[in-house]
Amino acid sequence: MAIGEHHYSVSVTWTGNRGTGTSGVRDFGREHDVALPGLPVLPGTADPAFRGTADRYNPEQLLLAALAQCHMLSYLFEAARAGVVVTGYSDDATGTLTVHGSSGEFTEVTLRPRVELADESQRALADRLHDDAHATCFIARSVNFPVRHEPAAP
Repeated sequence: MAIGEHHYSVSVTWTGNRGTGTSGVRDFGREHDVALPGLPVLPGTADPAFRGTADRYNPEQLLLAALAQCHMLSYLFEAARAGVVVTGYSDDATGTLTVHGSSGEFTEVTLRPRVELADESQRALADRLHDDAHATCFIARSVNFPVRHEPAAP
């Protein structure tokens, strides 16, 4: 198991210059590209509520996705360690962003994982493993708002 520091890099390039740059808050697009070496470019924008477009990913969605992905990966690891065979996993996560004037912050995220098991008699243990996954998820450990998990029926 690799222990120590791991470093990550990403390139973000603004593509929303409509010809006049940031001459006014309504004069520029929020479009941008998120690039990581060797991966497809991820088209980004602001949330439509903040002058973005609905056809690209926004940072709020990506933060929520990162929390859901991290929990899932941590959960699958914990399940394997505990001898719980997971045969399916999905999550319908939600998050709340509270805006105060021109700024804001996430105030909570709720994950709603649905876990399918090879042996349903392990359901109680499988549900408890969400606590372990939460404790080991790097992303959840890095945010300053509550990340709850409410396992749902498969």
